Amino acid sequence: MSSTQVVVIVIVVAVIAALVAVAVVASRRRALRERFGPEYDRVVAEQDSRSAAERELRERERRHAELELTPLSPESRARYAAAWEELQVRFVDSPAETVGDADELVSRLIAERGYPTGDFSDQIAHLSVEHARTLTHYRDAHEIRQRNERGEAGTEDLRQALVHYRALFADLLGADPVAPQQPEQRHPEHDHDVPSR
Repeated sequence: MSSTQVVVIVIVVAVIAALVAVAVVASRRRALRERFGPEYDRVVAEQDSRSAAERELRERERRHAELELTPLSPESRARYAAAWEELQVRFVDSPAETVGDADELVSRLIAERGYPTGDFSDQIAHLSVEHARTLTHYRDAHEIRQRNERGEAGTEDLRQALVHYRALFADLLGADPVAPQQPEQRHPEHDHDVPSR
């Protein structure tokens, strides 16, 4: 075999290896995009590079695999659904308090499923592996709850927070807690109960 043939073979093997590597990277990227949905784009935007973002997402998968997640019993699921329905009824008379109660109920459900409930960003990271499609709702609800604690959320904001909490709640519950409906809006004459924006 001549040296030219050897060089051509080496080049062909190198090109094939490069194509295989590109295909593997593209396959992993596609799998991460499918698993994390909108969370993939969020993490890419937050990180210095796409590869750093993908390392972060793979690390989330690794940490998630260490969790001992448990499915809810039918009794527990029914108890949570009833508690959610009660929250929606109470919203009309006390929206600010109900949003805080919704946050506590969601946190209890998160804990019962086996997820950590400490730091919010760690909680988001753990939830993102299986519940990425509802995390935007959870972030929005959390942000409104924080504004509510500062007296900066109006009644419509609080209604939206409850709708956002409900999205993650239903996802964690594995079923819609009640028939699709939004919390009732308060009548304007009751708006003095909650600070407006």
